[in-house]
Amino acid sequence: MNDTNQDVAIKEISSKAVNTYGPALRFFAQLFSYVFHPLFIPLYVTWFLAFVSPAYFTGFSEFGKKSVLIQVVLNAIGYPAISILLLKRLGFIESVFLRTQRDRIIPYITSMIFYFWTQYVLRELPYVPRILVAFMFGVFISTSAALIANIYYKISMHAIGMGGLLGLFLVIMQQNTILMTWPLCLAFLLAGIVCTSRLIVSDHRPKEIYAGLLVGLACQWVGAIVNL
Repeated sequence: MNDTNQDVAIKEISSKAVNTYGPALRFFAQLFSYVFHPLFIPLYVTWFLAFVSPAYFTGFSEFGKKSVLIQVVLNAIGYPAISILLLKRLGFIESVFLRTQRDRIIPYITSMIFYFWTQYVLRELPYVPRILVAFMFGVFISTSAALIANIYYKISMHAIGMGGLLGLFLVIMQQNTILMTWPLCLAFLLAGIVCTSRLIVSDHRPKEIYAGLLVGLACQWVGAIVNL
């Protein structure tokens, strides 16, 4: 069975499975999928480090914190999102939702370039906390790993994002820089909700979800080892 036939078969199975869930459950599953889209994870992490965590952005003015946040939003969210829209407009991908492995190849490559550029820019700014550099480096290598995994199966991008969030919080906890009890519990809860949501409203299989979580988590540990 070729890739096209496999995609069709999976979509048919997924369509039958989705119909077993009520509309309210599907609505909330879709809502969590949008709110915690992997593109937005760098925004949430930077916001947490700058405005919630008291340890990393000490001495920064509100303007300084917001300027770092804007740099991350532009480079790690805005440019990848714009590139996906352009790819759709030019006919290189079928959908901005990247439902097939073929659709994901070029967006993975373009996102890798922007993530590498983001971590490089942050690395060259001496006042930016190294934990943020380590996180963005982890995002870059997790996207590289996802591109390789995409050759064999459609690994879950949402799960990679939530695995990256979990991995970062575990790294912070291991450093003992701040009390991470409630953030880590919240991250585990959100990871469970988002991954379950993807099983409800997407054609992902459980192994693609688990693999995504492991990739995201492991790449954050690698990023911490290299940069901290």
